[in-house]
Amino acid sequence: MAFETSTSLDRWLIAADNALRTVSGVAQAGRPSPAAGLDPSLPTDLKRQSAPLMRVNHVGEVCAQALYEAQALTARSPEIRAQMEQASHEETDHLAWTAERLRSLGDRPSLLNPLWYAGAFAIGLVAGRAGDAWSLGFLVETERQVEEHLAGHLNRLPADDHASRAIVAQMKHDEAQHAEAALAAGGAPLPAPVRWLMRGASKVMTTTAHYI
Repeated sequence: MAFETSTSLDRWLIAADNALRTVSGVAQAGRPSPAAGLDPSLPTDLKRQSAPLMRVNHVGEVCAQALYEAQALTARSPEIRAQMEQASHEETDHLAWTAERLRSLGDRPSLLNPLWYAGAFAIGLVAGRAGDAWSLGFLVETERQVEEHLAGHLNRLPADDHASRAIVAQMKHDEAQHAEAALAAGGAPLPAPVRWLMRGASKVMTTTAHYI
C-alpha cells in the first residue's frame, strides 16, 4: 500500500511539474520542428493573418497536455497509462513547435493559458474516472475534432507561410495517428450529446484564444 501511495504521489508531482512547464512556455520538443530549414519570414500583413491561428493551435496543445496528463493519472491499466503518456510526449513537440512559431511571428501565447490548462485537466479527470474505454473514446473524439480543426487552419493560413503550414500539417498527421491508436485500444464511441458539448466547448476556446 505504501509503495502504491508513493507511486501515485510521484505521478501527481510529475503532472504538477508538467503543468508548470506547459503554462510557463519552457516545453522542449523531442523531434525537430517541421519548419526547420524553411524561411520563417513573412510580410507584416501575413504575420497578422497567421499569428492568431497559431495562437489557437498553441492553446490546443496546452489543453492536450492537460487532458493526457489527467487521463494518464486516472487510467486503470498500465498499458492505457503508457499510451496516454506517449501521446502526451508527442503533443509536447506540438506545444514547443507552435510556441516557437508564435515567437517567429512576433506574437504571444494566449493570456488565458493557465485557465485553459485547468479546465482541460478537470475534463481529463472526468473522462479518466469514467473508465479506460470511455477515456479512450474521449481521446478518439478529441483527436478527430482537432484534426478537423487543423484542416480548417491549413485552408486559412497564407499560402506563403510555409513554416506554419508545415507545423500544422505534421500536427494533423500525428493527431490522426493518436485517434487510430486509441480506437484500436478499445475506445468506446461517445454519445452524441457529449460530442456536441465537446464541440461547443472547443468553439468557445478557439474563438477566445484567437484574440486573447
